[in-house]
Amino acid sequence: MSGLHFKDILTDFIVPPNVTNVDENFFTFTGLRDLFKEGPSTTLKVSKVSLAEFSALNGQSVSYAVLEYLAGTTNLPHIHPRASELLFVVEGTLQVGFVDTTNKLFTQTLQTGDIFVFPKGLVHFQYNADAQIPVVAIAAFGSANAGTVSIPNTLFTTGIDAVVLAKSFKTNTTTIEALKAGLAPPTPRG
Repeated sequence: MSGLHFKDILTDFIVPPNVTNVDENFFTFTGLRDLFKEGPSTTLKVSKVSLAEFSALNGQSVSYAVLEYLAGTTNLPHIHPRASELLFVVEGTLQVGFVDTTNKLFTQTLQTGDIFVFPKGLVHFQYNADAQIPVVAIAAFGSANAGTVSIPNTLFTTGIDAVVLAKSFKTNTTTIEALKAGLAPPTPRG
């Protein structure tokens, strides 16, 4: 591996340089207190608790996210390059799946109380197929910074040439341009 090394920490925890007082508050994250007080979102809502939001996670190899899926919403195919994901369905029914390196698809319909593991670095997704009932799930990651790479966004919004994508998907550039247009952020109107 080219110069990228993850070292074990040699202390109980890592204190950022800008923190002068370490007490129990340093180890407490309160950013999810209002999570369920807000009104429903119009799309998938992800509330992360990673190193970026909670500095006490530095060196601890864990992070967390609460996912709220409105009826009919999808967490698009994506990967976490630095962590496995353990997904716990708190409320509702959720379709999940991942594809391994032999291109085998593993799918499951999870019920309230079920847990599913997505292996590190593999393409996976979640889908609330219910047209009426939202789903709430909690994801735990084996890294303080799991990273997320959205497959559709990576392919269709980063400037990869439409000819390359058309050849890759055995289609035409008109189809690729339509896919790109569908993922493009809305143009502000003024």
